[in-house]
Amino acid sequence: MNLPFDPIERAHDNWTRRWGASPAMAAVTSVMRAQQILIGELDGALKPFGLTFARYEALVLLTFSASGSLPLGKIGERLMVHPTSVTNTIDRLEGQGFVRRRPNPSDGRGVLADITDTGRAVTEEATRALLGMDFGLGCYSDEELWRMHETFTKLRVDFGDFPEPVSGAAEGR
Repeated sequence: MNLPFDPIERAHDNWTRRWGASPAMAAVTSVMRAQQILIGELDGALKPFGLTFARYEALVLLTFSASGSLPLGKIGERLMVHPTSVTNTIDRLEGQGFVRRRPNPSDGRGVLADITDTGRAVTEEATRALLGMDFGLGCYSDEELWRMHETFTKLRVDFGDFPEPVSGAAEGR
């Protein structure tokens, strides 16, 4: 885009003249634009692997599982997405040979997603690519990134994603 001005600042100036200053409006608009930028960068880096960031997250989650498999409901819960999104993601990954579905032996009605050896390999390659580009956040120091994480943790706790962390639990980074 390379505009000669910050359109969010301009929008906030106009907003202020009409309704009064709103740091919240400027912040949320900035967060939404940052999300657009990052999804574009991350999906671009993952495209050579046939992945989107959403599919990559599902593969990583399966990689973190001791058995390499999880029930679809648990995947949705951990990724904080709607069951329909999980189904679509697993459909795509299964079509690519990165996961396979199988009946859940612990739940006669449930389905497990298993990561395949091909899925593990592509996860490793894609992870190297994302680490190589600092997940699109290379303009920030580690300290700034941890502060950003902590800032969004407060929002997520406030909206009920999880309980407030015990003080000092994040130490040892």
